Amino acid sequence: METILVNYEGHVATITINRPKALNALSTQVLTELNQALDEVAANNDVYALVLTGAGEKSFVAGADIAEMKDKSVEEAAAYGKFGNEVFRKIETFRCPVIAAVNGFALGGGCELAMSCDIRVASENAVFGQPEVGLGITPGFGGTQRLARLVGTGIAKEMIYTARNIKAERAYAIGLVNNVVPAEELMAVVMKMANGIAKNAPIAVAYSKKAINNGLQTDIEGEEFSNCFATEDQTYGMTCFLEKTKDKKFSNK
Repeated sequence: METILVNYEGHVATITINRPKALNALSTQVLTELNQALDEVAANNDVYALVLTGAGEKSFVAGADIAEMKDKSVEEAAAYGKFGNEVFRKIETFRCPVIAAVNGFALGGGCELAMSCDIRVASENAVFGQPEVGLGITPGFGGTQRLARLVGTGIAKEMIYTARNIKAERAYAIGLVNNVVPAEELMAVVMKMANGIAKNAPIAVAYSKKAINNGLQTDIEGEEFSNCFATEDQTYGMTCFLEKTKDKKFSNK
């Protein structure tokens, strides 16, 4: 795998999205290799907890790869959204707990990736957001569902409708993350938590996770996401992003 690193330490596995020059953006290759890495770890019965993080000091995952997404058709966007949702659902239903070590930007698909994990620990420099409507699309990897369940519908709607980012302290205050720690302590804190989980009865922990998830019944919003790719606003919004245009004016078409 070119964009994913997998490491094992005792009963804890760590998957690192290793595309730091692109701020670990979720290209199709990243999603494909992440899916493969999850299958590899799932097959290792000695793993009782999984940590998910991003390479470098700036970004967990800065979002989807907009350059790759920009010119997709509705059908291509539907397939892309479906695949992303399948990968994130695999994380959500993974046989053991998954902890997101959020070490910087967690925007769009990055925020959605973190929310698919069981627990989120953020560094003090972490930034969260769902900026999709500013690009002419909706959150497509579970953001409209998981965010509302984590922080409540009012705050979720504010974050999604305004497309504004929030800092780690605000994310902690609204319940989006479990803890905020200095950047240099992030992995040590997360590994201590993961090892603490791994010391408990693995089957009991797995059954607890299943019981909680079954009660939440996550819905996915793929149709609305892909329909956006039939609009002028989607093309315009993503072009503005790629060209770094700040003053946008959507046409509502």
